[in-house]
Amino acid sequence: MQIIILNFRKMNSTKTRLAPFRADHVGSFLRPQRLKDARKKFNEGKISQEELTRTEDEEILKLIAEEKTAGLKSITDGEFRRAWWHFDFMQNLLGAELTEGEPYAFHDVTTRSHIVKINAPIRYNPQHPFFRHFTFLKEHTGEGFTAKQTIPSPNMFFNPKIRNTPVYPNLKDLAKDLSEAYRQTIRHFYDIGCRYLQLDDVFWANLVDKKQRENISNEGTDPDRLADLCTEVINSALADKPEDMLITMHVCRGNFHSSWIYSGGYDVIADALFAVNVDAFFLEYDDERSGSFAPLARSHEQNIVLGLITSKTGTLEDPENIRRRIREASEFVPLDHLFLSPQCGFSSTEEGNVLAEKEQWKKVKMMTQLAGEIWK
Repeated sequence: MQIIILNFRKMNSTKTRLAPFRADHVGSFLRPQRLKDARKKFNEGKISQEELTRTEDEEILKLIAEEKTAGLKSITDGEFRRAWWHFDFMQNLLGAELTEGEPYAFHDVTTRSHIVKINAPIRYNPQHPFFRHFTFLKEHTGEGFTAKQTIPSPNMFFNPKIRNTPVYPNLKDLAKDLSEAYRQTIRHFYDIGCRYLQLDDVFWANLVDKKQRENISNEGTDPDRLADLCTEVINSALADKPEDMLITMHVCRGNFHSSWIYSGGYDVIADALFAVNVDAFFLEYDDERSGSFAPLARSHEQNIVLGLITSKTGTLEDPENIRRRIREASEFVPLDHLFLSPQCGFSSTEEGNVLAEKEQWKKVKMMTQLAGEIWK
């Protein structure tokens, strides 16, 4: 059943929201082998862009059907057209490009050697390929379902490997340009029919990790001031957000090949985080690295999507344990403001996490059934 909820961010508003849904998801799904093979052939020059796009289209249509069968009401393209959850969007803003760089070191694995480089002032790109990607998704989502677009948060440009550039000797100037580029990008998504947009943000987790906070301080930057800047950038980008457009934010501690990169509870960033003017927060809570639910008490009657189901393994969670944890969270946030999702996507990069597609869908189906029982 489609859940309709009040927009609690503006308590004097009579508008209603169709999302987030009681059972929602972060966006990415495991890439089918056929799609992986096609992308490999394209990278080797064996097939054309048109042939790759045709395969992507066909696999996305299959995915949409799977999402509906699993009981989801928010529909994404699984990020099937991307190699990375963030770089594919970032590199297509004017002033940015994808280049070789040091790999990211996760807990027990490293990524490929790519990074986004700022080589000119960051600007909105009216020809950004994600606009075409969303149009295809929306055209095939169907009645009774909501097409959901995911993009990286502007805060992802604050990674020191990216922000330390001669183009922006002043961090405030970078923040200003990012806000304006995202403001125009969000408006473009709205104009082509997007009403559910999600900002994915790992940088917040960078600010909860004790070791990373020490590194930031050692560079001469105050991590708390940086957290405030993260809030300012997003709020400025959302300054003229249309009333009938739902925008959420997902905070992730890293998700690559079932590994992670950051640890720490939300306590140290809670005030800055919950000052972000999004309609809901997708927050990781699938293991002890996320800390307790206590920081949720510092939210401002906002909607919280609890990432209680891990996307990192195929082991199916105990429904009773999920129920118990939702009850624990409801001690800090009313149950009517709580929702359920996996802690992250199943395939933040094209490599995907270490589980089978059938295990992925078992988790999603369990989640939608459980949510239907908890929020009758």
